[in-house]
Amino acid sequence: MRLIIINGPNLNLLGKRETDIYGNQSFEDFFAHLQQKYTTVDLAYFQSNSEGALIDKFHEVGFSYDGIILNGGAYTHTSIALMDAIGGITTPVVEVHISNIHAREAFREHSFTAKKAVGVITGLGLKGYELAIEYFLQR
Repeated sequence: MRLIIINGPNLNLLGKRETDIYGNQSFEDFFAHLQQKYTTVDLAYFQSNSEGALIDKFHEVGFSYDGIILNGGAYTHTSIALMDAIGGITTPVVEVHISNIHAREAFREHSFTAKKAVGVITGLGLKGYELAIEYFLQR
């Protein structure tokens, strides 16, 4: 099974940025944990702060992977282009948010990308990524 985690803007700062919200573990360290835990999964990772690079990655992997786990960061709430990219591919997408977007600022409650995702996991910390992997394994 081939899965890819695609993280959007500012998620490269996990472990350093707003640790009271996002925790103090870097995503690179967490990703190494995921690779050790899910040895039967061909697990890839991509992060960009650029909306265009994220869209290009969806176009690149969106017809050949078994699943995409997306944390679009702030683009979740603003990017119709990212929503359209998800709608244009055949690979299913599970949207993940580390924090509970419904318990934060009002603008974060709306997700354009969720409209094209098969599901959304929010507010469970980094565990949300593991739950998304489990979803794809059991699908």
